[in-house]
Amino acid sequence: MKRIYSVLLLISIASFSQEIALVKYGGGGDWYANPTSLPNLVKYCNANINTRINSKPATVEPGSPNLFSYPFLHMTGHGNVVFSDSEVTNLNKYLLSGGFLHIDDNYGMDQYIRKEIKKIFPNNALVEIPANHPIFQKPFLFANGLPKIHEHDGKRPQAFGIFSDNRLVLLYTFQSDLGDGWEDQEVHNDPTTVHQKALKMGANIINYIFNN
Repeated sequence: MKRIYSVLLLISIASFSQEIALVKYGGGGDWYANPTSLPNLVKYCNANINTRINSKPATVEPGSPNLFSYPFLHMTGHGNVVFSDSEVTNLNKYLLSGGFLHIDDNYGMDQYIRKEIKKIFPNNALVEIPANHPIFQKPFLFANGLPKIHEHDGKRPQAFGIFSDNRLVLLYTFQSDLGDGWEDQEVHNDPTTVHQKALKMGANIINYIFNN
């Protein structure tokens, strides 16, 4: 029965449409931060890397069966994150069945999200993703890995991941603020070069999801 269920999940993931979703999580953190970021990323990808993603990203809760309708989930925020046991189970099944979760620390999320990731994958450690990983290679080259978009406290940007059978299933971007860089430029007064750099890295993530 377990094998049959796994096959059904794989079929569900394989039939994904090109839609992406923002995760609405519990715990009090501002999951709704950066409201213009995903729409801007979608617009950029559709114009520059030949995707046909729905222009209006969905919102989905981590315990919802609708999770399996989206090949790419995005999470962000500045504060607390709490997943219930049922949400942990649902996220684990989603990710092991072909889904992908990008968590972007919007500064202040790190101390909370790491323990929640550990709940989803108790036997998998977050590992730093090297600059030669495909996610940094195409369609835009980031020779030094994850770019720095906003400084905050000046720490170097790091990309961490969870791998399953050599497939990157969860990407955690730390000290970069990609989502801030995807937002409308006037929100953070980002120079065009910084805005474009963030969008290009986002396009690499989307490209990796839809082409691997």
